[in-house]
Amino acid sequence: MNDHVALRIGMASRLLPDIALAEWMEILIRAVGLPLTPQRLGRLRLNRLRQSGRGALKPVSDDTLRQVIALLRGQGVDMRQSVPTPQAYDEGDMPGSVRIACASNRGDRVDGPFGTCERFLVYQVSAQEIRLIDVREVPDTRTLADQFEGDKHSARAGLIRDCHVLCALTIGGIASAKVVNAGLHPVKSGSPRAATAMMAEFQRVLDQTPPPWLLKIMEASARATWARQQECLS
Repeated sequence: MNDHVALRIGMASRLLPDIALAEWMEILIRAVGLPLTPQRLGRLRLNRLRQSGRGALKPVSDDTLRQVIALLRGQGVDMRQSVPTPQAYDEGDMPGSVRIACASNRGDRVDGPFGTCERFLVYQVSAQEIRLIDVREVPDTRTLADQFEGDKHSARAGLIRDCHVLCALTIGGIASAKVVNAGLHPVKSGSPRAATAMMAEFQRVLDQTPPPWLLKIMEASARATWARQQECLS
């Protein structure tokens, strides 16, 4: 079950507050079978849904069930609606901080492979603060690749070239080389995780004993902030 299907099912379940999520999943499986796909959910009809409920949906009105079916079909469901809102940020706000791009498909999670993620969540992280400063949607693959002569990995890396670290669910060897060439240090999460949780781990490292590559970034950030401050004073 992919993220789009999971979001549809979750939003539909909100219209059925008296039915536990586990029971709701059982009803859907009886109604459309496995696997739960957009195509199967798209063929679901009102009578079939009621029959699969085995009485559990009897108190629910037809109008509510029609709304449920519409959500299951993806009508009115926007995967971007749960994407967090960036905060204001000016260069130099967080001396000694690092900028981290997170490959994401849904919400504030690191849940996307570098090569196919829908967006990058960009965090500024220091030992004192974690701040989401930007959300960068990835354009259509062909449009993006055309800008780099068909090299989609370099095109994606170009979207986050101002960052220091990339966190992604997975990233292949060739893509890793492109990311490193763009000046980023790639990190694989291995499984979907909350971006804020990963950023908190980076924050703890920054506050304790950062590895040499991360310490170098922090020092460069601090120097850049100091240089900007001197320019403002002159």
